[in-house]
Amino acid sequence: MDTTRMEALFGALTVLGLLVLMVLPAVIGIVRDRRIDRQLRQAETGRTTAPGGRDVPAAPARTTRSATPSRAPRDVTSPRTSRDATSHRTARAA
Repeated sequence: MDTTRMEALFGALTVLGLLVLMVLPAVIGIVRDRRIDRQLRQAETGRTTAPGGRDVPAAPARTTRSATPSRAPRDVTSPRTSRDATSHRTARAA
């Protein structure tokens, strides 16, 4: 192999390496987006895949308020009023 062919080989490998370095972040981003999309689809159906590959029901979503109050009645002589975090956040955002 003479010098001209070696220089051509090194030039081609350099261009190929730069192409890989330029394309790699895009490919990683596409793979990540597909993984997130798959997780969102699984969350919409309410099922998740266990490590063994079988489907198991997803954990129920937590809510800040329950439909039926399960707390004991508050002391009406208490000087503090009842405020929930959602009304505070809504008022602050406005």
